[in-house]
Order: sequence, then structure tokens, then C-alpha cells
Amino acid sequence: MSAFLAPAGPAEAESPSRSDLERASPDAELSGFTEWEQGADGTRLARSQLRLAGMHCAACAEIIEQALVRCAGVVEARVNGASERLSLLWNPQRTSLSALQDAIRRAGYEAVPDLAAPARKLRKQAHRQALWRLFVAGFLMMQVMMLAWPSYVAEPGEITPDQLQLLNWGQWVLTLPAMLLAAGPFFSAAWAQLRQRKAGMDVPVSLGLLVAFVASTGVTLDPGGPFGHEVYYDSVTMFLSFLLAGRYLELRARQRAAEALEQGAAHLPDKVERLDPDGRTQDWVRPELLQVGDLIRVPAGQSFPADAVVTQGASAADEALLSGEATPQPKAAGDAVLAGSLNLQAPLLLRVTRVGEDTRHAAIVRLMRQALTQRPGELRMADRVAGPFIWAVLLIAGLAAVAWQFVDPSRALAVSVAVLIVTCPCALSLAAPSAWLGAAGGLARRGVLLSRLDALEHLARVDTLVLDKTGTLSDERTHAQPCWSAALPQARHDEALLHAVALAQASRHPRAQGLLRSVMQPGEAAQAVPDGGRFAGGLDPQALPTADHWQRIQEFPGQGLLGVDADGRSWRLGSPAWVSTTPLPVAAQLALSLDGEALLAWRFEEGLRDDAKAAVQAMRARGLRVLLLSGDALPRVAELAEAAGIDEWQAAASPEDKLTHVRALQQAGHRVLMLGDGINDAPVLAQADVSLAMGQGAELARARADGILLSGRLLDVVATLQKADDTRRVIRQNLAWAAAYNAACIPLALVGWLPPWAAGLGMALSSLLVVANAMRLGRNGDVDVKTGRA
Repeated sequence: MSAFLAPAGPAEAESPSRSDLERASPDAELSGFTEWEQGADGTRLARSQLRLAGMHCAACAEIIEQALVRCAGVVEARVNGASERLSLLWNPQRTSLSALQDAIRRAGYEAVPDLAAPARKLRKQAHRQALWRLFVAGFLMMQVMMLAWPSYVAEPGEITPDQLQLLNWGQWVLTLPAMLLAAGPFFSAAWAQLRQRKAGMDVPVSLGLLVAFVASTGVTLDPGGPFGHEVYYDSVTMFLSFLLAGRYLELRARQRAAEALEQGAAHLPDKVERLDPDGRTQDWVRPELLQVGDLIRVPAGQSFPADAVVTQGASAADEALLSGEATPQPKAAGDAVLAGSLNLQAPLLLRVTRVGEDTRHAAIVRLMRQALTQRPGELRMADRVAGPFIWAVLLIAGLAAVAWQFVDPSRALAVSVAVLIVTCPCALSLAAPSAWLGAAGGLARRGVLLSRLDALEHLARVDTLVLDKTGTLSDERTHAQPCWSAALPQARHDEALLHAVALAQASRHPRAQGLLRSVMQPGEAAQAVPDGGRFAGGLDPQALPTADHWQRIQEFPGQGLLGVDADGRSWRLGSPAWVSTTPLPVAAQLALSLDGEALLAWRFEEGLRDDAKAAVQAMRARGLRVLLLSGDALPRVAELAEAAGIDEWQAAASPEDKLTHVRALQQAGHRVLMLGDGINDAPVLAQADVSLAMGQGAELARARADGILLSGRLLDVVATLQKADDTRRVIRQNLAWAAAYNAACIPLALVGWLPPWAAGLGMALSSLLVVANAMRLGRNGDVDVKTGRA
């Protein structure tokens, strides 16, 4: 049996070897959820991403932030209450992560590293606690209602004072554990908020519960005393049950959204089988201990732990969570695989090409965290409104209690408690966050990953779409055809082609990638190339220039690549006009020169993306103005613009020209959406009101964009615009409902027509309605090309 099919030995499966521990980074404790930054004073700072639990309202985010910024070593703390995530910039030399977690715990919340296993554990723990509290409150509520029922149905005089007192004591005994166990988190959170001089949703809830329970206890201890003769144990337990039921369903909705967003970033296996260079000896290691060049074996059903190239075997990979492509992609020798995608059919032997933060999986995780730790404008507005609203609630409840002392003192307490409960801003706090979560989850499943949630705000207002051509409007899977070469000896021709390949490997530009696909062809007769490709034409793969062959390689946006080799010779690969001042004898789009002398040139066959024309038509149906800005020559730009149905276009546009054009549009009052993929598009992607980069585009372009089109489908841009419109509409619906609910119920509570238990039911149902309405945004539909609507 070959080494490829040999069974894994279990002896090494338990722990990494000593060499692995030596290879591990000294920052391994923070690995996977921390990036490193340079402080203004040169200090090395950690930006860690944490998951939070226990958040219920807008005020919670500010409470956690303030608790952390007071800790030594914390530079910045940013919380997104919608996704329950914390982005923390801190100095590990002055404090520890455990100390910061303790500070969060003292504020009334829990925090764990933003990694798959701790996050799942935290969600499971939160779900179990929420379910247990709901069970305690619901069970005790039923028992309390049994003891309270005789007081509602008995005629005057049917229940003696002693019997009534016994019933009240029974209700007190049953309500006490509900207050201590089920309502405990409300009281602890309210106390933490008040210590921070903030008023969150837990403050009026806790105050209402506490006032009703204390007054009822006073009646039980001293019937007919200063607290009157009414007890409210049934209202307390019923309100608590309704509130916990609403929070439990809200928690489940949040967790489903979080799971959907995590799927958009995929996960790596816990352990991976690594082979020695001879392919015989195997060892089980953690994915973070892999290095470029390692040989690994991935069985069917396991995720790929790193970006790699198949060296042996044939299978298919599910890349839907990374690229939005629903169809499994076949994988054979020489094909690349992505970290986080799933091996479906058969075991594969792989050579690792990128690990850790260099993988596409890691880039997606970074974008996801960046999006989920930002607080969009509408969320910031809700934060600003919620705090004053709660203080106004407390003031109204106090005034109501005073007013009813003159109307009917026996009902003053019930009215004030009902006002406190009915006006809790649950629906207001959930209106925008739940909508953003639902929309982000739906887009992630479609293959559109936002790096800023507030990009949806801008997408809903754009009126102009600016497109790049190569790799965006046109299909980047283009192939280069050699169209001319200088009169060189075969040996010199091979040297030039090998240098062209080496330079092309340093770029993500579609033409560089097209050149690689033309020169590196799969086939059993071809020789294997170290990075997994295969050279056609009998070229020697061992002669490919390595990293130590170059003094430097530099890419010039919109022009090409310059490489200076160890002998000081200058190699240029890029635009023919930039590569050499000597005109080429034939038309070409890509050329190679040595010290200014043109050696090789290529012509490309380029076509529109399959859905380009339909996407342009759908954009226009939505009322958008569509423009094409390209650095390519006029004939080709004009041809593709006509084929796509674009009337406005500009050819031979430099990055500066594109930037000037977009600025002019903005100065004219237009809101611009830019879609591009190359390094030359990075400045205009940053300048546009909102921007999307193609998933296969350059890293710099993806870093400058507000979102990434992982799917590569232009019709998904139309769907994203429709999702932005839907999100804005749902937020307005939620805010309108929250306002209407309070406007209708506050007067009812003030005049005494709404008892505390009914107020609790209304508040819970209001929150559930808001969450259910927002979760509709998680659904995706097809785009109607005629209307541009999903």
C-alpha cells in the first residue's frame, strides 16, 4: 500500500511534537483571534477579538467599553451589541487577557476569545442558562397562579383573612426563588449599569420587579399596613416568565444569525495529518503549526487546514462558504485548494502553499470580525436614543405613582409598575441591530461579505455604479496566447519565459494569472512545478527563478511588475507601452522586456462574465447610472461596453483618471458604488461612497473595499443593493412599531387599564415581533432582471 493510502498512526495524535512547540509563535496563546499593531510610541499592541454574553440592550455596549478603558494597558475597546463582539486594543506588557476578562465579568458580562470552540461553548452555556431560567420562572408562575386564582373568583367574604394570609405566604415562598434565580441576572446587570451611571433596559425591569415584590412582601407581613392589601406575586412571576420567554427566543435568533455568519468564514479542523518529505512517516499537529512546503493528507469529510496544492489523488471540494459557489469543484493533481473548504469525496495529498494569516480563510475571518465589531450609524443613533428614553421612563413612572396617590392610593403601585414595564425600550434597542444581523447573514450565505455593516446604509442610497473592466466586467479566466517573440535562441527564450512566470506569480492581476494558466498546463506527461503547477513545452521547472534570485520585485498599479535580479538586470512584465519604448510588431496586451528590450508578448482572448449583461440591465432597471472606467485600449473597452449594454465609458484611464472621475461624480451630488479588483482600483475603491471588490482580486483592493464579492457573480451586486433597501425598510418598520407600541400602551398604563402582567406580555411580544421581522432579511431570492428586484 502506498504512503498516500497508509493508515494514520495514533501514537502521535494526542499532542504536537517538541519541534512543533519550538516552531510555534511565542504569541500562540493569542493566536487565531489577535492581530498585532504598532502603537504611536512604537509599543507592540494586540488587537484581540472576543465574544460576549449577557448583553440585552444598547447601554450594555457602553458599560463594557467603560469598564475596559479604565483598565491599565487598554488603548481602545469597541463593542457591537448586535453581534455581541468586542474589538480590544491592548498592551500585553501591562496587563493580561484573563485580567481583562475579569473586568468584563465584574461589569456583569462574560467574554471568551473569538474562536470557534470557545464561541460554541459560550453559546451553549448561554442557551442552557436561558432555558433553565425560563423553566424556573414558568413553573413557579403556574404554582403562584394556582394560589392566586381563589382571590379572583371568590365572592366577598368567602375567603377568611387567615386563609387569604396563608395563600399570600404560599405565593411569597414560590415567588422568592423566581426573584433570586430567574430574575437574578436582571438585578446584577442593573446594579452594574447604575454603578457606571448608565441606565439600560435592565434598570426599569429590575425596578418594576423589585417594587412589586417588596410591596407585596409588606402586605404579606403586615396586612392592612402602609402597603395596602393587594399583592402582586402573580404579576411579578407572569411578567418575569413573559420577559424570559421573549429573551430566550431573541437569544435563539441571535445564535442562529451568529452561526450563519460563522459559516461564511468556515472553520479549520482541530488536528491535521502531516507527512515527512518521503511521505511515509506521519504526525498529527494543530493547523497553526503547519508551514509552507509541508506535506499533509486530508481525508474525505474534513476541511482543508491551509491553502495548498494537490500533489496526489482526485476529489471534489465544497467552497460554497468561501466563494458562494454552490457546485462542488473538482480537484486533481496540480489544483489549488482553499483553507476552510471541505474535501467531499476521497483523501488527498497536499503541499501547503499559504498558512495562518496569509490564507484566504484568514482574510475572510478578519473581514467578518471587522464588520461585526463596528457600530453602524443607525445603531449609534439607537444607542443615543435609548439612554435618555430610559430616564424618561423612570420619571414618568414616578410621576404616575405620585398622581395616583391622589386618585386611588391602592392602585398607585400597580400603575407605576405597569408604566415601568410597558415602556422598557426592548423593541427600540433591537430595531436596528436585529436588522443588520439578519441582512449580514443573508449576504454571507449568498457570497457577499461586508467588511463594514454600515456599508448597507450607503448602498441603499447609491445612484451611480462605476465598473472596472478586466477581472470585473470581463471574465478573469482569460487565457494568454503567445503572439510574438524576439529572434532569440531557444535557451534565451526559455530564460525569458521563466522570468515572466516568476514575475506573474507575484501579481493577482487577471492577465498575470492568465499567463500562468497558459504556461502551466495540467497533464501527466508534464513535469511538476514546486508550487503545484505544471510547465508545458518541456521547460525545466527547476530553473524557475527563486526568491533569492531577485533583489526586489515591485508592482506598479495600472502598468505592471518590475523585477531586478541578482545581476542588476531589470525585467519588466506588463503593459507593452510601459515595458518598452520600442513598438511591438503586433498588437498585444502583455509584454516582457529585459533592460528595456522587448523579448516576449502575449495577446488575450477576453469575454464578458456570463451574467454581466443581465446585471447591467438590472442595475438600470433600478434607476442606477452605470459607467465603465478601464485602463485598457479604446477598441477593446468600446467592444465590451457595447456588449454589456453600457453607454458611458472611458478607455486608457490611469488610476489617477479613475479617481478624478469618481470625485467629479461625487462633487456633482452623485452617490457612487465602485466595483473593481486590481491594485490600480484601490484608490478609487477607497474614494467611492461604498465599494465592493471581486473575491479573486488583489489583496490591496480587497483591503480598501467595504465588502468582497466572493461569489464573483455580478447579479449578486444587484441582490446586495436590494438587501440594503430591504434592511432600511425593515429598520423603519421596527422603529415605527416600537414608537406606536409605546404611544398606545403608555396611556393605557397611566390610566390603570393595563395591569403589570399584561404590560409584560406586551413588551415580550413587541420584542419578538421586531426580531421576527428582522430575521426575514436572512432569506435570499433570485433577482428579476427586468425590475432589478430580488
